[in-house]
Amino acid sequence: MTAELDIQAALRNNITFLEKAYCTTPFKIANITENKKDNTLRLMLMSSSPGILDGDVYNIKIHVAKHCSLHLQTQSYQRLFNMKVGASQNMEVHLEEGASFWFIPHPSVPHESSIFAAKNKILLSDNCDLIWGEVLTCGRKLSGEVFLLSKYHNVTEIFLNNKLIIKENLLVQPSVVNVNLIGQLESYTHQATLIYLNEKASIKILIKEITAFLSIQNEIIFGITAAPVNGLIIRLLGYKAEQLFDCLKTISEHHLTKNKFEHAG
Repeated sequence: MTAELDIQAALRNNITFLEKAYCTTPFKIANITENKKDNTLRLMLMSSSPGILDGDVYNIKIHVAKHCSLHLQTQSYQRLFNMKVGASQNMEVHLEEGASFWFIPHPSVPHESSIFAAKNKILLSDNCDLIWGEVLTCGRKLSGEVFLLSKYHNVTEIFLNNKLIIKENLLVQPSVVNVNLIGQLESYTHQATLIYLNEKASIKILIKEITAFLSIQNEIIFGITAAPVNGLIIRLLGYKAEQLFDCLKTISEHHLTKNKFEHAG
């Protein structure tokens, strides 16, 4: 099944609103914005499907107009079912000058023999604010499906004024590379990545704050790297999907979103 999703956010009286929303089965979009006076538009991406099935192709386009703020969240974990051919997802995000986009989807759960390829292309203009996250699990751990997936490949490319500044290439193929080797996951079963870009943020201060928060979390290891432009990249390894997901949300909501202008300079 091929599914399409097209979201366009625009500005009216300094408030971001949903100018266009087009989707085909199984996608659905819900506006969950509680404060109608808030500049940020909050949308939930829902699906009537239990997960991604063999042969599925998802095409997602998101456009955030100048000075708009869009917060997109998902409804539940993304299950990748048993496959023979494979499934794919293509996501393209355009942010105009001064736009803000927040997207930390629920963790992906690859079932046994699943084959999935994702390509994310994010196009930024000047003075944009981007929070982009990902959590990948080993599979249905409680059912004994630990890294029994066939292949998971996720490529994320971020451009600033049409210049490539970040490229993330996550490939997990257990039959080819042992995930427990040194330099791989080394016995950890879950991984997460968070990318934050903001020209006005004080990255050194944020790195100290986030390091202090992550240092007190149990059974995880992490690394924080300054991005090629003003921003940072966080990587986490752990054993629980919900824990890593909560860490990304807490960092985004309590360290990045709330403090992004506090230490501007």
